[in-house]
Amino acid sequence: MIFGQDRGELRKMYADAWQKHCSAVPLSPLEAQIAAVVAVHPEYHASVSGDLEADFTIEDGSTNPFLHMGLHMGIREQVAIDRPAGVAAVFRQLTARLGDSHQAEHRMLDCLAETLWDAQRRQAPPDEAAYLERLRTL
Repeated sequence: MIFGQDRGELRKMYADAWQKHCSAVPLSPLEAQIAAVVAVHPEYHASVSGDLEADFTIEDGSTNPFLHMGLHMGIREQVAIDRPAGVAAVFRQLTARLGDSHQAEHRMLDCLAETLWDAQRRQAPPDEAAYLERLRTL
């Protein structure tokens, strides 16, 4: 697992990568990936630079920026290795249709989140076939 399971550790990785990026300090490959995702989300810069212990709940109407950016990281990794097989083709098709790779990722995020939620609910591994079917409906 890239990040571990500790929420604070994960958020600190985002904050450190972003701070290093803003200071023009050399980044590891993983930090560069994180900073690239943060860079295209200016609405989350304050969260990444601020209180890393903040809670983000549906009840208070906030989106969890770390979850959102983590889903971007997941999509990018899936596309890079084409796992599940076919996800890279879906991404290319969406990007061509939308004219924007970031918007293509955003469309795919909901499918990934739903697949992960379903796996958690079932206490089973994510269903790759169902995930690909969700993606193909985009």
